Amino acid sequence: MEAKEFFGKFASGFLWGNILAMVLVVVALAFGVKYGLDVYTRHGEGIEVPKIEGMAYQKARTLMEERGLNVMVTDSGYNKRLPAGSILIQNPGPGMKVKAGHTIYVTVNSPSSPTFAIPDVVDNSSYREAEAKLVAIGFKLEPPQQVEGEKDWVYGILCRGRRVSTGDRISIDTPLTLLIGNGHYSSDEAIDYIEPEEKTIQEGEPDEFEEVVE
Repeated sequence: MEAKEFFGKFASGFLWGNILAMVLVVVALAFGVKYGLDVYTRHGEGIEVPKIEGMAYQKARTLMEERGLNVMVTDSGYNKRLPAGSILIQNPGPGMKVKAGHTIYVTVNSPSSPTFAIPDVVDNSSYREAEAKLVAIGFKLEPPQQVEGEKDWVYGILCRGRRVSTGDRISIDTPLTLLIGNGHYSSDEAIDYIEPEEKTIQEGEPDEFEEVVE
């Protein structure tokens, strides 16, 4: 086959027509798949999630159900500035668009403040160590009270004027007071003193303080 005849086939209208037809089919398939998926998944359509944070749970649930959404409580927290049963956190947040039937997960406000056990800090740690442990748990501390004893050593914990012990569960809203040593001890503390034994010298026995003359 001569070169002229070979390149002449590329100038054939039939060949270019087939190529154009194949390109159009590929483009049509691409657009068909894209728009078909959009229609199937309802792309661009959704329900805007309303803001229910701070709202009473029953009222929030009614509002969500009216919009075709569900509500599920997943956790509880505590905020003394809000009434018990109100919504503290919602997920997804307000303004997000979701499909009908989507579940909104919420955290509700507990009716009482949480309680935690007192850790083992009495007669077991310094003031700084005890303070760090208690604050990390969430307790609030009043200025410490000083008592006689080793300086900055923790000798007790007061809660509303009452001593509490390791393991007692106390509300984090109730402040605690640490009893710490001031570095002084009472001057009238008894000191054990043992009288030296008196040794009786028998007759004829030399005194240990006397020089023995042979």
